[in-house]
Amino acid sequence: MIEIDGVALAYGGCRILEDVSLRVRAGELLALVGPNGIGKSTLLRAIAGAQPLDGGRIRFEGREIAGFAPRERSRTIALIEAEGPAPEGLLVADVVAAGRLPHRPWWRWSSTSADRHAVERAIVRTALAPLAGRPFAELSSGERQRVWIALAVAQNARVFLLDEPTSHLDIKHTFETLSLARRLAHEDGAAVVVVLHDLNVAAAFADRIALLGERTLLACDTPAAVFEESLLARVYGIPIAVRYEPGGQVFAFAVPPQRSAAG
Repeated sequence: MIEIDGVALAYGGCRILEDVSLRVRAGELLALVGPNGIGKSTLLRAIAGAQPLDGGRIRFEGREIAGFAPRERSRTIALIEAEGPAPEGLLVADVVAAGRLPHRPWWRWSSTSADRHAVERAIVRTALAPLAGRPFAELSSGERQRVWIALAVAQNARVFLLDEPTSHLDIKHTFETLSLARRLAHEDGAAVVVVLHDLNVAAAFADRIALLGERTLLACDTPAAVFEESLLARVYGIPIAVRYEPGGQVFAFAVPPQRSAAG
C-alpha cells in the first residue's frame, strides 16, 4: 500500500535520514522506533505529504504522495500528532465531525446523512459514545487521543499515522490506544504506522518494527527478528539484553551497571 524508496530527509538544512526503503502493507501495524532526534516524526510527516523529501519517493498504491491534491490526500491519509490542537468550545462529536470536511465541496457546510452515519460509526468504533456530548477541552490525554483517532475514522482514512500516541498515557490508556490501532489495521484493513519510544510496547502491539539509527533504516522485520542485542546496543549506545518468553513474546531492556559491594 505504501512504498518508501530511497528516501532522504533534511531538517534545518542538514540531512537526518537517507536511503530509507520499506513497505507498509494494508492490514498491518508498523512501529517506528529509534533514538530521540533520529527522524521518526519527520519520516511520519513525509509519509503524510507534510514534509518535503530531500531524495527518493513515497507512493500510495503506486501513486506518488507528492502528486496528491490536498483534499484527496486528506481523504486518504490521517496524521495524528502527539500534541494536537485543543479546539475551544467544541464538543467531542463536533471534533469527530471535522473528519468529514475533506468529503464536502467547499460551498456545502451542512452535513449529509452519509456524514452523520460516518461520524456515528467513528464514535462507536472508538468507544466514545459516553463522551460524545462532553467539551473536548475537559478530556484527559488518553480520551483526546481517542477523539483524534475517531476523527480519522470518520474521515474514512486508509492510512493512519500516529506520532507518539502514548507519550502522556498511563499503562491502561496505552493499552487501549494501541489496541484500537491494532483493530483499525487487522479488522478494518488500514495501514497503521505508529512512532513509539518504548521497545517493549512496540513489540507487544506491532506486526513489524522499523528500527532507525545511524541516519538510516537498520532493520524492518518482526519484533523477534529486530530485537538483536548487539544491534540495539549499537543504536541506543547502551548495553541491552533481549529475553524471549515461551509464548513468543520478546522483551528488550537496558542492562543496569553493576552495583559495588557494600562495605
